[in-house]
Amino acid sequence: MLSAIKGAIAKVQNADELLTGRKLDHDPVVEGLVNDLVDEVMVINSAIQTIQPPQPTLVEKNKNKMDHIAALRGRPLYHPYIGTGAGQGVYVELEDGSVKMDLINGIGIHLMGHSHPRVMKAAVRGALSDVIMQGNLQPNNDYIKLTEKLVQIAGRKSRLKHAWFSTCGTMANENAIKMARQKNSPAKMIVAMKNAFAGRSTMMAEVTDNPAYKQGLPEYNEVLRIPNYDKKDPKSAENALRTLKEHAAKFDKQIAAFSFEPMLGEGGFVPTPREFYEPMLAFCKQQHIAVWADEVQTFARTGEFFAFETMNLGEYVDIVTLAKTVQLGCTLYTEEYNPKPGLIAGTFSGGTSSMTAGLEMLEMLEEGYIGPNGRIQQIHNHFIHGINRLNETTCKGLLTDAGGMGLMIAFTPFEGKKEQAELFVKKLFKNGIIAFTCGKDPVRIRFLVPAVIQDSDIALALEVIEKTVQEGL
Repeated sequence: MLSAIKGAIAKVQNADELLTGRKLDHDPVVEGLVNDLVDEVMVINSAIQTIQPPQPTLVEKNKNKMDHIAALRGRPLYHPYIGTGAGQGVYVELEDGSVKMDLINGIGIHLMGHSHPRVMKAAVRGALSDVIMQGNLQPNNDYIKLTEKLVQIAGRKSRLKHAWFSTCGTMANENAIKMARQKNSPAKMIVAMKNAFAGRSTMMAEVTDNPAYKQGLPEYNEVLRIPNYDKKDPKSAENALRTLKEHAAKFDKQIAAFSFEPMLGEGGFVPTPREFYEPMLAFCKQQHIAVWADEVQTFARTGEFFAFETMNLGEYVDIVTLAKTVQLGCTLYTEEYNPKPGLIAGTFSGGTSSMTAGLEMLEMLEEGYIGPNGRIQQIHNHFIHGINRLNETTCKGLLTDAGGMGLMIAFTPFEGKKEQAELFVKKLFKNGIIAFTCGKDPVRIRFLVPAVIQDSDIALALEVIEKTVQEGL
């Protein structure tokens, strides 16, 4: 019997090798050409080694490009950033000839930095596929492989067992809300944290707690707020749970989902202890309210693949959304929240190169980046220690509350006023570091550090931060 099974498997494998697609996958000529192509790009990019100022002969031309793109968009870019398409690791070359250290990475898209050879090779292999964009109606094997990987990772410490792709984090979040509302119909209310950010669609603008992001949009009054963790208030968790229970009592059987980011991005990258969320999530389970963890930004950055793993909250999650690192959006969900046919679909699931590059980065993360002693945690500790040292010495009291999770790092410059933080970010950019702001009162400086950063790069970043502080505002 066993020999018969082995024989059947061998026949299937042999038949599979007859497929033209398998020949393309394993063709040594194609493989050699891909390697040669990427190797040549790496040789050219090797000239990009460290921070460099703009080239005077390119400044005016670059300004004209900046003005042109501002006219096309209807508003200028936040940073005067137009990349040339060349970079290496944490460094990226801009059209003015400058080289910057990129510590925001498209707000967390480029986990492995710029021009990583393995990521480029995976992306090129994806580009050789018969289609540029895959869909949920007609997927290729790349779709299956990435789905398998994410379901396998998610299922280690949770009940998540299904995954559905979309083109971005916003659409992943839209699908999450639809799943929760369908399962818990006619409930429609969503509970979300204060200072939450969920995306740019109309519904996600509602979940997002920032009036500036929804000027002129109607109010649907379908989102209820929970106060954030406050490390200065010993009753912070108690107050949050009480607010949740008050909402549940007022809107009896009308709450479909509790949405939370394990660490708020727009909220300031303030680490939240498990003890803050756990009572609320347990209450949600009792009330049959879907627990939805928005990990669009935290996925693959906290020292584990999922922040719910880092925080040991996997037993509670029903729906998890992610994007950025995998180069497309994804909604993961349990069997209970598997939607009825027709609820979620979409022509596009993601580009083939996005799928192959995203899968490659997940494979790379398992090679020493993940875990309490992994490279991600080492980077975090090194960076935080360095910022704290500056705050205690040459920048005394001007770089406070350094913290975050893993590759998500933030600190408060000066007094944390908005105009101070915005000016500081602009000065950092001029001095060679690309960063962004987050939080309100105080407004903080945010880094989404690439996993490929070296200790020498961190030392240089700290020098630039120190110089920028000492220049004053």
